[in-house]
Amino acid sequence: MSERPTVSGIFKRAQELRQASPEGLLMDLKKQLVSEYSGNEFPSPEFLTIPELDNVTPEEDWTAGLPIVLRGIQNEDWNDVAQGIIISLEQVENYPKESGREDDPAKEWRNREKRISEVTEKSVGKWLPEDLMDVAKRSAKQ
Repeated sequence: MSERPTVSGIFKRAQELRQASPEGLLMDLKKQLVSEYSGNEFPSPEFLTIPELDNVTPEEDWTAGLPIVLRGIQNEDWNDVAQGIIISLEQVENYPKESGREDDPAKEWRNREKRISEVTEKSVGKWLPEDLMDVAKRSAKQ
């Protein structure tokens, strides 16, 4: 690997390895990540995120291992980096199994968009004149 890896890239690689061997042990996956990335430059702590998972799993799940990843980056320890990635991977894998997908209608309380739109509507209604509100509602429906 010639370019500096990112936390997101390492996570994607862990997902690829997991898909290739779904019954494999997470400890073996960790060892493989350490083997593949050892000798490479450590990811930048400025990009300590896996943003593509934000709409798939709650933030507290996909970020579960990031403090350990950060510790690994700071201590230049690929074992900690891989361990943090494995923790996040395990949380992301377990979330749909244990609670259903976030966009599942039965899990409407988890729908962030619904909460945001309710608050936005209340706020906009306070300062937007009624005639402009009607125009905004009509254009939103289109």
